[in-house]
Amino acid sequence: MSDVFGYEGFNELTKIIENYAQKVENNNITNILEIGAKDFVNDLKKLPKPTSKIRKAGYTHLIHSFAYRTKSKEIEAGWGKYYGPMVEKGTKKMSAREHMYPLWEKNKEKYYKKMVSAIGLNTWN
Repeated sequence: MSDVFGYEGFNELTKIIENYAQKVENNNITNILEIGAKDFVNDLKKLPKPTSKIRKAGYTHLIHSFAYRTKSKEIEAGWGKYYGPMVEKGTKKMSAREHMYPLWEKNKEKYYKKMVSAIGLNTWN
């Protein structure tokens, strides 16, 4: 009954889904997420740095503190200094000066595409 209308389309779809599932199983998802996090952090470090009044030795500018880390099967990207989230979200005494969220919203498709292509899902095989 392969000539019944529509069934060959379902068979083809099943093959495509099985192919994608196999590709995802063969890749370590944490490594794939790390690709996106690494690009995000690199873009964050390229942001313009506001002038700082602190000039002492060993001082690291807040922009240079962006980092990512692997935590079990998760990847976290964020500030390396404890007060980074306060700068990002603001406090009751200081308005927010966002860095991470606008950059993520601007470039998230680029990070998604890079991760998807690393898995091999960007082509119809």
